[in-house]
Amino acid sequence: MSHLHFYFHDILSGKNPSAIKIISPGGEGIYGFGKTFIFDDALTIGPNASTEVIGRAQGIYTFASQSELALLMTLTFEFTQGKYNGSSISILGRNPFMRDVREMPIVGGTGLFRFARGYALAHTLWFDIKSGDATVEYNVFVQHY
Repeated sequence: MSHLHFYFHDILSGKNPSAIKIISPGGEGIYGFGKTFIFDDALTIGPNASTEVIGRAQGIYTFASQSELALLMTLTFEFTQGKYNGSSISILGRNPFMRDVREMPIVGGTGLFRFARGYALAHTLWFDIKSGDATVEYNVFVQHY
């Protein structure tokens, strides 16, 4: 089993956002039900966005709950540096992002992560409620061949 540790930078603000809203249904309610975003976020070795970029997180998240702030996420961690360069890990799961730590399942991978299974633990380090920008720490535990 491999343990990977990195940071995800989801930026909705500014001239060059890494995430954009693609669906905004009317009547979203207080939990944003139905809002959908597509993203191409940097993965870094440290919590600061200026640290070394080791890959990208690419996918879609949608506000999927009518009773709490929770996302349905489909995402791929694509590694572009180091030992796992050219390999990826795919996640599909629910992310109740206001909780301190969230667990999401790994459903597959490519390259060195072919036939991957495992889980990812996400912990939000920083969130700007005004812009929606966030930095999320990931601890990923993955079995692969």
